[in-house]
Amino acid sequence: MTSSHPGSAGITYAAAGVDVEAGDRAVELMKDAIKATHNDSVIGGVGGFAGLFDASALRSYQRPLLATSTDGVGTKVAIAQAMDIHHTIGQDLVGMVVDDIVVVGAKPLFMTDYIACGKVVPERIADIVRGIAEGCSLADTALVGGETAEHPGLLGEHDYDIAGAATGAVEADALLGPERVREGDAVIAMASSGIHSNGYSLVRSVINHAGWALERDVPEFGRTLGEELLVPTRIYTADCLDLMDQLNTGSTMALHGFSHVTGGGLAANLARVLPQGLMASVDRSTWSLPAVFTLISELGGVPQSDIERTLNLGVGMIAIVDGASADAAVTRLNERGVPSWVAGTVGTVTDEAAGAGVDFVQGAKGVDGGAVLMHGNYAS
Repeated sequence: MTSSHPGSAGITYAAAGVDVEAGDRAVELMKDAIKATHNDSVIGGVGGFAGLFDASALRSYQRPLLATSTDGVGTKVAIAQAMDIHHTIGQDLVGMVVDDIVVVGAKPLFMTDYIACGKVVPERIADIVRGIAEGCSLADTALVGGETAEHPGLLGEHDYDIAGAATGAVEADALLGPERVREGDAVIAMASSGIHSNGYSLVRSVINHAGWALERDVPEFGRTLGEELLVPTRIYTADCLDLMDQLNTGSTMALHGFSHVTGGGLAANLARVLPQGLMASVDRSTWSLPAVFTLISELGGVPQSDIERTLNLGVGMIAIVDGASADAAVTRLNERGVPSWVAGTVGTVTDEAAGAGVDFVQGAKGVDGGAVLMHGNYAS
């Protein structure tokens, strides 16, 4: 048994690796960015034990349904850490969370975040949270709380990971889902801003195997490889809600569903929001692969079937609308700055399609839903 020498200082929390004062400084640096996301429904300020949100507006709903989602950004944080660029990763987090909520037609109301790190560097934490706040502003969602946890000995000094959760609301009669999708519906593709926040384990493996440095200038990108890989996730929430307002008025429900293209790729995520017996036929020739996807595919010799199951390949969100409203939907989205196009149609599953091998996906991610047939070649 040992004991400290008389007069010794002993072991402090700071000596154990946790700097409480650094955490306080980080909060001071991020407060203004967080407050900028607040509206009249947010009760109290920054620093409370719980974030408070006035839900009085739900009284106007006939039958309000709450929607919730939680997510992180995966190994994209490794690129941010290697580049020492931390102000964009927060937008990725928001996009991954709120755009899952809008898929059911819900408006995200508020969000919270969690950052675990090996060492609190106030400026770095503030950069991350500013990015989260900017993403929340794009989605018109209040950032009502969060937590930063210092984990010395568990995470390296420069390591961190982030996660978030959000809650939204939708009127029951306006809920979107597979039961609304009909034969003859159009599949509207909305362009992604890049890789977004899925598949970075594959991406990092490819560039590491090829020996490419993140600082390498890539002419096709007009910037460095690392800068391209850190392009933040496009947030579609406001555009999707606007499209609902335009197409679903009164008793008319021309917008039937959305699909957020995340892990699993386009086909697997689209199949989740289709009913059994129906199939979306998606024509690859309706769009060209953005340069970053072509580079990853060619640099790593990644089979097309594998890269389609891993990355979004240029489509980050899909809307399923009545065929007669397809042109109006595309026009509206393009007017709002979201490049969009008709990428396919919804029909019935055929024996020929079901025999198409890897181009045919039926049910995905635990959902025994519809099917998707990918056909044609990507435009050059």
